[in-house]
Amino acid sequence: MRVVIAEDAAMMREGLVRLLTDRGFEVCAAVADADALRSAVAAEEPDVAVVDIRMPPTHTDEGLRAAIDIRRDHPGVGVLMFSQYVETRYATRLLADRPSGVGYLLKDRVADVTDFVDALTRVASGGTALDPEVVGQLMRAGSAPGRSAALTVREKEVLALMAEGRSNAGIAAALVITPGVVEKHVANIFAKLGLPPSDTDNRRVLAVLRYIEG
Repeated sequence: MRVVIAEDAAMMREGLVRLLTDRGFEVCAAVADADALRSAVAAEEPDVAVVDIRMPPTHTDEGLRAAIDIRRDHPGVGVLMFSQYVETRYATRLLADRPSGVGYLLKDRVADVTDFVDALTRVASGGTALDPEVVGQLMRAGSAPGRSAALTVREKEVLALMAEGRSNAGIAAALVITPGVVEKHVANIFAKLGLPPSDTDNRRVLAVLRYIEG
């Protein structure tokens, strides 16, 4: 799998390169700013880009804006965003653009190498990977009255795990229930949030966005 890394902190950037290279990934570029990221993705067409949200020159949302550009101009490239803090407005903007082939993790998660590599692989394959802390804040942001209020406590728990990118089997294991029960909860969530069957849309992430919208 081919990866481009965009991280302005040299030690973090070099650490990511070493971590991924040691696990068989091909790091085809490692850059320090958003413009270099855009150029690297255009030149290399990687499977996935790992992108810090805050990069030079203003250290605000340069990485996010570059990620949105990449998802528009290179739809086959997955984007895994990194941040030091939970910034739900950025996560919402990124997901609203196209809820597939995208992830948002806190930088602390890199310490759990297995989870990080799993998230990166999932995003490169067109899936989603959202940090549990990000999911928690997104879910709290969507707790206003409205269509989402119809969800039961258990359905909200299932929805939060769906947002993290977990499969039905993973949700079943986390909640200590059977996969069949998870399937029923997922079907109920889709129905209550007004999400009809679709062959193209990632309904599991769309469900979270619909929940946030209330």
